[in-house]
Amino acid sequence: MQTEVGRFLQYLNAERNASALTLKSYREDLANLSTFLGENYGGHAPDAGHVTTLDLRGYLAHLHQQQYAKTTIARRLAALRSFFRFGQREGWAKSNPAKPLRTPRRSQHLPHFLSSDELGRLLETPTVANASGLRDRAILETLYSAGLRVSELVGLNDGDLDFAADVLRVRGKGRRERLSPIGSHASRALRVWLGERKLHPREKQGLAAPVFVSRLGKRLTTRSVGRLLEKYLRESGLDQRTTPHTLRHSFATHLLDRGADIRSVQELLGHKSLVTTQIYTHVSTAALRAAYEKAHPRAR
Repeated sequence: MQTEVGRFLQYLNAERNASALTLKSYREDLANLSTFLGENYGGHAPDAGHVTTLDLRGYLAHLHQQQYAKTTIARRLAALRSFFRFGQREGWAKSNPAKPLRTPRRSQHLPHFLSSDELGRLLETPTVANASGLRDRAILETLYSAGLRVSELVGLNDGDLDFAADVLRVRGKGRRERLSPIGSHASRALRVWLGERKLHPREKQGLAAPVFVSRLGKRLTTRSVGRLLEKYLRESGLDQRTTPHTLRHSFATHLLDRGADIRSVQELLGHKSLVTTQIYTHVSTAALRAAYEKAHPRAR
């Protein structure tokens, strides 16, 4: 299968403009299938064109037995469908053996979000007395103000900032670009931070310079953003379940709570499908219900 997988990944990169993270996920998912088939075919996986629906049913049963999350199984099945669809196009697969398989129904977990007051406490926690605190405040303000994914935040370069219009150029999933407006608080925090930032000599300069860097002046990683958020959650006494993505959830929920159009929120989040955005309408409904039951004398 290695040859077919290699050609498939080249296709995703060249024609579908897939991100590095997407390519990594597909490579790992298909390697996992190959390992499973090899173990069940006497140590040698069959050619990709000879894989059957029965083989894939066995693979999915194995994933269920290993107690993989439904979301993981659904993602792997989606990768298999794409892979064998590519095989049909290339001619090495007569049919798509993954097509008849049913995607496991995902449980609907409403995303965790912070209230406006909680966000205010969090955003005020970083100190403004040193460069690290100024950077961290700019990070939190930008994540919430623009509803960014943490990968989008750490990928920002100086050339992506337009302070005249207060917008960011953001590279999202699938390398899709969008313009994200930011509020005055985030804009001010970014400008103050950039006045203190010191870049490592080996980092790119000019418009390609990373906006957010470590103490050594190198581009910040997603894990570093997660660690600094954990620190400020402890200091502010907020829910420890909060992650950088929670600020994105909060961004969308607060916009919808205040009457924003769902299609506008979809554009701001960079969602390809409106279905993905609609979960935030459920969050808003759940919050309204909780407020009703708490306040109405005959709610229960």
